[in-house]
Amino acid sequence: MRRALALCSGLLLLAACDREGPGAPDALETEIPDALKTASVAPQPVVAGEIGTPMNERVAMIGLLNKRNNVSQDLEMKPGEQRRVGDVIVRVQACERTAPWEMPKETGAFVQVLVKRRGSSDQFDRIFSGWLFKNSPSLNVVEHPIYDVWVKDCTMAFPGEEAPASSATTEGSGAEG
Repeated sequence: MRRALALCSGLLLLAACDREGPGAPDALETEIPDALKTASVAPQPVVAGEIGTPMNERVAMIGLLNKRNNVSQDLEMKPGEQRRVGDVIVRVQACERTAPWEMPKETGAFVQVLVKRRGSSDQFDRIFSGWLFKNSPSLNVVEHPIYDVWVKDCTMAFPGEEAPASSATTEGSGAEG
């Protein structure tokens, strides 16, 4: 008997859910207070020298592996630079890393990889063009049976990064002496 009562009350509750209740009230349009109308967000000036290292001064460290002979090589390149190693050309268009105060920490580079066409002396096919990330290598993968390319580092600085390091060394040297 209790089961039947519980079943009936459950069905009644479900049936009540199907009924449409009162609709949601329409949003009322209100005015912005005068004090907030005049207050504006202070514009943040963007000065090229204060954002971080300019792109042409950054240095990307790219790893290149030839899977046939198991030779791995580190390529130190600036954005806009390209380097040929055997039958592969690696181009770096940009390199970035997150600011020290941002999480999660990430380092990446926009890379293009060209491989010499089999049987030709000067024709190359682009096998990859995109962002490669150090901490997420599986996000974008250079898919080639012979060559593997990955980002190892991007050297750049942000405003204020140098100050804490230099103050720590002066404190440390004062304590020792």
